[in-house]
Order: sequence, then C-alpha cells, then structure tokens
Amino acid sequence: MSKVFYDLCANPFFGLFLTVGSFYIGDLVAKKVKSPLANPLLIAMIICVAVLKLFHIPYEDYMKGAQYVTFFLVPVTAMLGLSIYRQRKVLKEEFFPIVIGCLGGSLLSMGSTVILCRMLALHSEMLYSLLPKSVTTAIAIDVSSQLGGLESVTMMAVVICGTAGAILHPIIIRALRLKDPVAIGVAFGTASHAVGTAKALEIGEVEGAVSGVAMGVAGICTVMIALFI
Repeated sequence: MSKVFYDLCANPFFGLFLTVGSFYIGDLVAKKVKSPLANPLLIAMIICVAVLKLFHIPYEDYMKGAQYVTFFLVPVTAMLGLSIYRQRKVLKEEFFPIVIGCLGGSLLSMGSTVILCRMLALHSEMLYSLLPKSVTTAIAIDVSSQLGGLESVTMMAVVICGTAGAILHPIIIRALRLKDPVAIGVAFGTASHAVGTAKALEIGEVEGAVSGVAMGVAGICTVMIALFI
C-alpha cells in the first residue's frame, strides 16, 4: 500500500468513519434480514476487524478516531435514565422481584463460570478474568483486577457475552414464550449488560427500563459475590 493510504489511515477521521460506517452497514443488514443473528454490533465488529487485518492497519491508528465514539455514552445514558423515570411506577411495584432475579442471575452466571473453568482445568487467573463477564465493562474490569485477572481477557469476555446475549435472548424468549416485560428486562440486564439493554429497548420501553436497572443491580450483586471468592 502507498504511503498516502497509510497516512490516511493514521488520520483520526479514519477510525471514526470506519466505526460509524460499519455500524451503519450492520444496521442496514439487520433491517433487511430481520433476524436476531444479524446483530448490527456483531456485524460492525466483524467489518472493523476484517478491514484492520486485511490492510494491516495498527490498532493504535484506528483508535485515534474510534475513541470519540465513546462520547456518545453520555447522551445514551441520559436517554436510558429518561426511560427508567417514565417506568418508575412499574419499577417500584416490581422492585423485589427485580433484585431477586438479578441476584439469582448473578449467582448462576458466576457459578457456571467457576464450574466450567474447574472442569476445563483453567488457571485461576483465567477464572478471575471470566468471572465478571456479565456486568458492564467498568465494574467487570475493577472486579477482575482486584481478584487477579487479566483486564484484556475480561474486556473481550464482556463484549462477547453482551453481543451473544443480544443475539440469543430474543430466540430464547420466543422459545420459552415469555410475555412478562419485567422478566424479559431482568434477563437482558443481568446477563448481557449495556448491549443487552440496548436490545431490550428495541423490544419495549418497560423491558429497556427494567434492563437498565437490572444492569446496575447485577453489578452490585457481582461485586458482593466476588468478595466471598
């Protein structure tokens, strides 16, 4: 490749354009295919990784522009807070079921991780890295580092868990014929954090609001359970 091409890739606008463009393509594919397997985030990740690997573009150059996408986290969080506020009556009435569901989900997630890691004879460092995979990145990395895990492995586990949850949850919900929006929201928020919450918002505002609350409660439960490990 020419020097001009690599200079263009090193420009901050390249990472930003690639990220936004990849997600736009993923969203178009998802709308046409209309399948949970055609997740826009998953498609965007595949496109970004393929472009970086195909053209041997350094990750550092890509992140010069891609990092600005994180600025959108603030308005997105505000929108989630508005959704929660609108559904405050439902959340108040279902407070204890939500907390119990989050606690049960956190115990199951972490317990199954421990069992599988023991069965596969994985090193304790890997166990601690995978243990907080179902909670949001900030909490997961903090828990992992305090237990002695690897932050890079934890970040990858969180991304995979969230994406898999957003893809598989709608299929599981249909298979189990779940109709209760509170149960659906708790499942999304507890098992697949922010990525799952975004998918829950597509299903309904109640599901999204409950998922947002469940995401926070599950994070607290995970921290508390980690204290006894």
